[in-house]
Amino acid sequence: MKLFAHIFLIFIFTYTLISCSATNKLTLGVTEPAILSLPSDVGTIGIINRSLASEKNNVIDKLDKILSLEGLNLDREGALAAITGLYTELERNSQFETIKIIDSIDVIRKGLSVFPAQLSWELVEQICNENNVDVLFSLEFYDTDTRADYQATIVNIPNNFGINAKVPGHRVTLQTMIKNGWRVYNPINKQILDEFISKDQIVSTGEGINPVKAIEAVMARKEAVIQLSNQLGNNYGLNLRQMRRRVARDYFVRGTDNFVIAKRRAQTGDWDGAAALWNTEVEHPKRKIAGRAHYNMAIINEINGNLEKAIDWASKSYSDFGIREGLRYINILRRRVADHQEIERQLSK
Repeated sequence: MKLFAHIFLIFIFTYTLISCSATNKLTLGVTEPAILSLPSDVGTIGIINRSLASEKNNVIDKLDKILSLEGLNLDREGALAAITGLYTELERNSQFETIKIIDSIDVIRKGLSVFPAQLSWELVEQICNENNVDVLFSLEFYDTDTRADYQATIVNIPNNFGINAKVPGHRVTLQTMIKNGWRVYNPINKQILDEFISKDQIVSTGEGINPVKAIEAVMARKEAVIQLSNQLGNNYGLNLRQMRRRVARDYFVRGTDNFVIAKRRAQTGDWDGAAALWNTEVEHPKRKIAGRAHYNMAIINEINGNLEKAIDWASKSYSDFGIREGLRYINILRRRVADHQEIERQLSK
C-alpha cells in the first residue's frame, strides 16, 4: 500500500511539472553539410588499397592469422569488400564524374592495425597523373582480430530418430574485431583531406559435441565480416553527402492568454497564427513576457528559414530582457548559418 502511494505521488509530481512547464517542444528538419568536403574542382576519384601485408610484415601477419583464428584470406576479402562499398556509394553521388578502383600498384604497403606513414606526395602525384584522377581515397589499413571463448555446456544433438538429445558438449564464442583506416590525399595542394578510423565487432556463437564441431558452427562469421566491411566502406562514402535530420526546439507557452492560445494554434500546425499572437506581446510592459515573445519570434523565423532575423530576435531576448534560453539559442542559430554557408559552397561545385 505504501509502495502504491509512493508511486502515485511520483506520478502526480511528474504530471504537475509537465503541466506547469513554461515551454513546449517542437521538432523541425535541418540540412547539415557533408562531414567530408572535397574541393569544388574534384570530378574524378581514385581508390587504392594499402592494406596488403608488406614483405617485412608478412610473417607477423601469418602468425596473427593463426593466433586470431582468421579464415584464409579473410583480411584480403574484407578489405576488398570495404573498397567495393566505398566505390558503390561514391558512384551514387552525382557530384563526381568518374570513380576508379586502382589495383595495379605494388609499391603501396601497410603496417598492421595502425596508420602507416602517409604516401609521399611524389607517389601520390604519380598515381593520380597515371590514372587521371583528382584525389586519392586510400584504405590505409584493414585488420580483423578474432578471440575465442570456450565453455563446456550441454548441447542439443539430433539422434537417429530426429529427436534432439541433450549431451555434454562445447560452446565457442568468436569475437571478431574489424579495424580499418582511410586517408584522402589531395595532390594539388599536398593536403590530407581526411583521416578516419573505425572499429566494429561481430560476435558469433556455435555449439558442438567437441571444440572442432563448435568452431565449425560459427565459421559463417566470414560472410558476416564481408557484409559488415562492405557497409563500413559504404558508410565512409556517406560522409560526402549532406544529411537531413530532425532537431528539437523549445518555445514558451505561458505568460499571457495569447501564449496559451498560440500554443493551441501551434499544436494544430498554424505557426503563422501563433506568431501573430507572439508578436502582439513583444511590447508587453512585463519584461519577462516581452522577452519570451522575442524568443518565440526567433523560433518562427527559424521555422520559416530566416536565420539572420532569428538571430536578431534571439539576441534581443537575451540582451534586452535577460531570457537565458536566448543565449544558447543564438549559438545554435549561428552554427546553422555557418552550416548553410558551407552547404551553398558544396552545392556551387
